[in-house]
Amino acid sequence: MQNYARDVELFAGEHVRGLAAAVITAGVGLFALRRWLAGGLCLSKARLDGKTVLITGANTGIGKETAVDMARRGARVLLACRDHTRAEAAAVEVRRRSGNGNVVVKQLDLASLKSVRDLAKDIQETEIRLDILINNAGIMMCPKWKTADGFEMQLGVNHLGHFLLTNLLLDLLKRSSPSRIINVSSLAHERGKIYFDDINLDKDYSPKKSYGQSKLANVLFSKELAARLKGSGVTVYSLHPGVIRTELVRHLWPSMALWKRLVAQPFMMLIKSPWEGAQTTIYCAVDEVEASNTGLYYSDCAPKEAAPQAQDEEAAKRLWDLSASMVGLSKP
Repeated sequence: MQNYARDVELFAGEHVRGLAAAVITAGVGLFALRRWLAGGLCLSKARLDGKTVLITGANTGIGKETAVDMARRGARVLLACRDHTRAEAAAVEVRRRSGNGNVVVKQLDLASLKSVRDLAKDIQETEIRLDILINNAGIMMCPKWKTADGFEMQLGVNHLGHFLLTNLLLDLLKRSSPSRIINVSSLAHERGKIYFDDINLDKDYSPKKSYGQSKLANVLFSKELAARLKGSGVTVYSLHPGVIRTELVRHLWPSMALWKRLVAQPFMMLIKSPWEGAQTTIYCAVDEVEASNTGLYYSDCAPKEAAPQAQDEEAAKRLWDLSASMVGLSKP
């Protein structure tokens, strides 16, 4: 009987140890997977004292995390946002977390060309310099909405609004050189296509199709802008921030079938946090090595080859001319 009890005890002990080892192995595996999914980190310690940074859509998500980082480095940070109340609340948080009180809210609705022009005029009249422009704001997978000027919403906000804002601020950026322009794109550009004959997708709209077009437009815009600014001291970067837990998916999540949401929910904790998602934007804004590069596409704090359609120089020029016409620029 004693031998039987001892055997049971040994058997149970072996199983407990085996279970513990399995749990530890699984835990280590999950930690390694989570760290891999988190992507690269910006390790630059560069200071931005005396410099001015403008970030669109900086009241939430990676925009807000980018603002905190820029402020911690000593920059004067301008939060250009549509919702003034939320932007003021974000500014309070950015000041508190960074210890930098030089954080200012600016009104900007990228779905209105008038609002874009008003902001550009405000910046030109009140700011002595502009060292870094981060075109971060965006909308994703929304229904077929129109901007105030009649453009398809995702194209209007993600591309055309930033296209106009950037062009209107170029003189200030040149006077502040060396300066940088960062356009936040997405991996979705790889599935994108520019529908030159139906740019507002009036004939055949789908949220995914529209989003892919707008994100491809970001990369093509960056490519052509870099070429036009060669030798000016202004460098240009586009990037994929990663798959991130932010408000950007607010239109996508409700449209998914319930079973898809249930399956996806556990994996949501594995994807990037807003802080992790901001790292590539921060890298492009401050990394010393990248100061000599321009027109490249980045992911996880490193250059990455963009999709073939994003490297089409003729398409980039054609998109520039079309965009300039749509937003009413008198000259490129």
